[in-house]
Amino acid sequence: MNTKIAIVTGGSRGLGENTALALAKKGVDVIITYHSKKAEADEVVKEIEQLGQKAVALQLDVSDSKSFADFANQVKSALKQKWHSEHFDFLVNNAGTGVHASFAETTEEQFDQMVNIHLKGVFFLTQKLLPLIADGGRIVNVSTGLTRFALPGYAAYATMKGGVETLTKYLAKELGARKITVNVVAPGAIETDFGGGAVRDNAEINSYIASQTALGRVGLPDDIGGVIASLLAEDNRWVNAQRIEASGGMYI
Repeated sequence: MNTKIAIVTGGSRGLGENTALALAKKGVDVIITYHSKKAEADEVVKEIEQLGQKAVALQLDVSDSKSFADFANQVKSALKQKWHSEHFDFLVNNAGTGVHASFAETTEEQFDQMVNIHLKGVFFLTQKLLPLIADGGRIVNVSTGLTRFALPGYAAYATMKGGVETLTKYLAKELGARKITVNVVAPGAIETDFGGGAVRDNAEINSYIASQTALGRVGLPDDIGGVIASLLAEDNRWVNAQRIEASGGMYI
């Protein structure tokens, strides 16, 4: 059986790192991307290799769509050198940052940043990588619980993720002829350094979210990586164009 290869954007930290490691534990090789923290990315590569899988870390700024053609060429080279392959199997569009500002105070710069990272980035990176994705492959886009429920301060961020959820359906429809499935995983509030680590470090926010969650606690990175990895498993080949929320039952 051929070993599957995944690309996880933003795989050097947080949910991306957790996803990369969860995939490695299931016998998948991984190409991770990092924005600026090469040392962190190299650590994740080491951990994946310790799990017995191959890994490569490539630099990528998902907000800079002009760089995607060059990135696709780097992926092509990595696939050839490391795997003697022309294709990879799974794309996880995970990389991103958040902006927390009320609607009234969101600046045009903040809005444009969210567009470039979360909407334009996902759209055009996926487009550029399409020729390298194997027929029968999978794409998972990472969204947020904030597209289903609204918390003040996330209007710009959640709007882009809503766009990604719509895009997911269109990708599933258009890529169906190549037997590529496309789904969305939408995490609830997670304890990471995302958005300045507010959920993790602010006890008041943490306990409030826990009180609004059926399972009585805030999410951890370990709650998400496994969901994405299992969605990419062969058993889930018939799941397509779906939004899967992993929030422990927030606001139900």
